[in-house]
Amino acid sequence: MKIVLAPLAEFTDAPFRRLCGEFGADCTYTEMVSAAALFHGHHPTRHLMETMPGEVPVACQLFGANEDEIAYSAREATNLSNGDGPRFCELNLNAGCPMPRIMRSGAGAKLVTNPELVYRLLKAMVDNTNLPVTLKTRLGPRHGENVVCELADAAERAGAKGLIVHARYTSQMHGGPLDLEALANLVGRTRLPVIGNGSIKTVADAAEMAATGVSAIMVGRSALRDPAIFARLKGQDPDSSAPSQALSPYETAVRHLGYIIEFRQMLASKFPEDHILDEDMFVALKARTHLFRYFSGVPGAAALRKRFNAVRTRAELMDVLATTAG
Repeated sequence: MKIVLAPLAEFTDAPFRRLCGEFGADCTYTEMVSAAALFHGHHPTRHLMETMPGEVPVACQLFGANEDEIAYSAREATNLSNGDGPRFCELNLNAGCPMPRIMRSGAGAKLVTNPELVYRLLKAMVDNTNLPVTLKTRLGPRHGENVVCELADAAERAGAKGLIVHARYTSQMHGGPLDLEALANLVGRTRLPVIGNGSIKTVADAAEMAATGVSAIMVGRSALRDPAIFARLKGQDPDSSAPSQALSPYETAVRHLGYIIEFRQMLASKFPEDHILDEDMFVALKARTHLFRYFSGVPGAAALRKRFNAVRTRAELMDVLATTAG
């Protein structure tokens, strides 16, 4: 069964996606890309759509609630190339993000209560791309209001090719029990392939999700601390020669840092008119976002996190990492 990396705002940038691909992710998703921002010419939003050499197939996730903006964004994403073909393998509409600022705009999980608008948004995407279009959503707004089958029907009518379903309700945010029975019911009802999402931390969690009949499993927040989760879930030998399966936290952080630096150089070269943080600031920000997580659970992790948060330059970061190498 395929194991894919979920779209995570502020996390699933190109360096992290590349790292997860080396650990065994079969496919990854961009951070949420604002259709409104693209439509109105916000150039930094395009940085979210950049990919790096060495990545596994990447899908682009869009969010918005305006058909014209979504249609424009679908065309823009479709026209992006890596030089030897389309940049993305799939376009995805987010109808599941429960963050208040996203829902206030009418997007994300706000769409759960409006299957007709979901249909129109997906249709706008389908009509403006030759790439497969999918929907990422939740079971419903809250327990007792399960509307995911209606959303699946809307997706199918619009010509979407698949669903990604977080097996929780909007009111649960990212916590609380999964409703795998509701997910299994959807899988048995819809003709679309369904990817299951929600709190996959162990092989047992993945097996329980797989038992619902989903076609693939999506891993999100668990990968932030442990990208090797993809290798474990796929049953790969941790002592094999595959690139990253036996790396220590230090080795993982150093590899990720190399990709961060490479990506920053790529952005600066490709977007010379945009404001790109200088290397020290860029690296320090990403270190505070990503790298400290690889040391969770090791002795002195709390003190180490404080040191990561205090980093201001690449040299300071290398000094911190050097103390973890043993």
